[in-house]
Amino acid sequence: MSGELPPQIQNQLAQLQQLQQQAQAVMAQKGQIEGLIRETEAALKELEKSADDAVIYKSVGELLFKADKQKLIDELKERKDMNEIRKKNMANQEERIQGRFTQLQEQLKMALGQVPPKGG
Repeated sequence: MSGELPPQIQNQLAQLQQLQQQAQAVMAQKGQIEGLIRETEAALKELEKSADDAVIYKSVGELLFKADKQKLIDELKERKDMNEIRKKNMANQEERIQGRFTQLQEQLKMALGQVPPKGG
């Protein structure tokens, strides 16, 4: 069927598929970032509940190091903030892709409405 469509419409269909793939990739990345934020929030909550004199360890690769509680809290808050920014950027990118997808979809509907049916 695609051989019967004008090249411009074939190109728009290819762009639509590409946008759909980009949207899926962005959504997957956004989901990963949301998971990181939840993990960081859980770690912060536990850390803040712990006693000030509790012995805290930080994982670095396969090693554990004794760490200062307040420094870890600051580090986790900074990590959470950075991931919140990344999440917001992903949401903006997702919105732009969705807008372009909708625009292209409308253009295709109009173009396909103007293409006379073959073999009628």
